[in-house]
Amino acid sequence: MPTKSKDSNKFSAGSAWMGDRVIPIADASIPVTDWGLTRSDITYDVVPVRLGAFFRLDDYLDRFFVSMEKLSLNPKITKNEVKNALQNMVSVTELRDSYVSMVCSRGRPHIPGSRDPRDCINYFYAWCVPFIHVIKPEIAQKGATALISTSALRIPDTSVDPTVKNYHWGDFNKSLIEAKSKNFETAFLLDQKGNITEGPGFNIFAVKDNTVLTPNTGVLKGITRKTVLEIAEHLNLKTGVREISKTEFFETDEVFIATSAGGITPIVKVDDRIYSNGQIGAITKRIATTYLEWISEPKFRTEIDYSLAINTQ
Repeated sequence: MPTKSKDSNKFSAGSAWMGDRVIPIADASIPVTDWGLTRSDITYDVVPVRLGAFFRLDDYLDRFFVSMEKLSLNPKITKNEVKNALQNMVSVTELRDSYVSMVCSRGRPHIPGSRDPRDCINYFYAWCVPFIHVIKPEIAQKGATALISTSALRIPDTSVDPTVKNYHWGDFNKSLIEAKSKNFETAFLLDQKGNITEGPGFNIFAVKDNTVLTPNTGVLKGITRKTVLEIAEHLNLKTGVREISKTEFFETDEVFIATSAGGITPIVKVDDRIYSNGQIGAITKRIATTYLEWISEPKFRTEIDYSLAINTQ
């Protein structure tokens, strides 16, 4: 079992799992010639730790391993080994709420000068920090604002598969700069046909006539998105997973976003369109409340053994 320091202070900002050991987040690094960095040839996934347990860990692991398979990445690690790495890494921080990232990078070619991705040595690493919110909680409580970007369209799925979590954030960053410069909290992106897709780190939902709608193309199949659709069914609400045009989107009754980094966040204004009179919509509130309840449901939780951080070197 990897060793950890008794001095928990140096892990309070977070930790990382690299080279089969746990280190402080400040000491984590990757080689400057790693193709994960130089070519964004990398995949990752993020599982939230809430109230001392991973939420839906197996779902996140399944998606992470599918992403690696789609990118022909093989770090020679099993799901159980990843689970153990994440457990050890989080336990040493003693964080009860954490943002936990598992990553697989293409790595560097074992043959110097090779341009063949198959010659690279793929590897796994992970890191965690105190819980991150896509939208600050104090803003989310009142409802956030979003701008539909005119400066960037979502990268076509024929170029970058959106179902594989990736670091291709050129479109997201451009849209965020645009939104922030116009005093909006975040950005929504359209696809090439003018349909709503997703935003930087989250899926988008709209409510119309008691039906919960979310786009089906150009988006990550988010685990929080999956949870929202299950909650809607639990609440006897209709759902629609399909294309949503910008015009239709503005005609809906409520809007919210779903993300591992913050859960369900209501959006009360998109461009100049104000939803629910600037208040959090009734259905959004029901879904958000149920989501917080589900976080404590044993069937969704993988408890963290914080004793792993005790009596170690």
